[in-house]
Amino acid sequence: MDLSRIFLKNACPTSIGGQAIMEGIMMRGPEKTAVAVRLADGSIHMKTQPTPKASKWGKIPIIRGVVNFVGSMVQGTKVLMYSADVLEENYPEEYEKDKFDIWIEEKLGKEKAWKFLMIISVLIAIVAAVAIFMLLPTVAVGWLSKLTDSIILLNLAEGALRMIIFVAYIMLISKMNDIKTVFQYHGAEHKTIHCFENNQELTPENAQKFYTLHPRCGTSFLMFVMVIAVLTHALMGWPNVWLRIISRVLVLPLIAGLSYELLKWAGRSDNWLVKILSLPGIYLQKLTTREPSEKQLEVAIAAMKAVLPGNKTPYYEGLCDLNGEPLKNETAAGESNAAAEPVAIAGDSAADKPAAVQTGMDGEESEMAGEENPTVPKENDNELTS
Repeated sequence: MDLSRIFLKNACPTSIGGQAIMEGIMMRGPEKTAVAVRLADGSIHMKTQPTPKASKWGKIPIIRGVVNFVGSMVQGTKVLMYSADVLEENYPEEYEKDKFDIWIEEKLGKEKAWKFLMIISVLIAIVAAVAIFMLLPTVAVGWLSKLTDSIILLNLAEGALRMIIFVAYIMLISKMNDIKTVFQYHGAEHKTIHCFENNQELTPENAQKFYTLHPRCGTSFLMFVMVIAVLTHALMGWPNVWLRIISRVLVLPLIAGLSYELLKWAGRSDNWLVKILSLPGIYLQKLTTREPSEKQLEVAIAAMKAVLPGNKTPYYEGLCDLNGEPLKNETAAGESNAAAEPVAIAGDSAADKPAAVQTGMDGEESEMAGEENPTVPKENDNELTS
């Protein structure tokens, strides 16, 4: 692996970042957020809306990491469910709703059912992640305390088991066809951002030249979380199992905050220490990314172009071209009003949008197709990518 193709010296980091979803990409810029989904007939369905401004909590070191982590999980679940809805509406015979979803919609109505399912999905994801990656390792390693009383050794064993479980989980789900496609779009997201940061014209041919690995990927964030967890837990000793479980849950926000700050620093630095610290996350991305097809790169590029600073296209939902612009027969939301209200992702309303949902990447803007883009506002300088 050639690290010089990942830590690119002439790259100008951007605050634009994104997430792979079902058959598509979500890109989040300083002004706009776009969700692009490739339909089976080859067309691209796009929805754009304003990017929420960061709250005051989203600017405070350590705390902003927690805000970004929770916000990314909520927003990630929303766009995943939205992409699934788009595919269901366009191809109901291939993407059928299960009986539980249908029952919930009948009882609550479509919008309330969507919100309910989103909340349940986020809660299940949080509980499952804490149980599998935090609680299981500390309980499983408890028997080692009968063989040694070394706090360092016990915490290292717990951290090693946590890493093994996490990697095994990634390897297991990567065998699923739908996940393989998501990982290809993850690779397309990284290639497109690399292309943009290196002042290359955004075309599939140019993007294909870059690696699918990126130093500011959310996968690297998760790796930082696991490493910092070992160090943090070691400071708390090795009490009984219930105290260990409680302490690990309580200290998780601090670990997330510290990991986020480390990822920000890694994304802005180019020294040897940063590269060493980033290597585990970079290698882990080999599991969470795949080489994308040209068609998948087209979707990522369309989403990227739709969120570039200075893009004056009104918010819209519908089919788009490869530049992220709505097709002529599509109606832009608020076309008669320059200050159009955002087209909310299914289940959203203006009242319940989070104050700061963080899913982008750190840095400043670079150029696109030879034209210099405006500088990214400071408040958007604290985001994560998938």
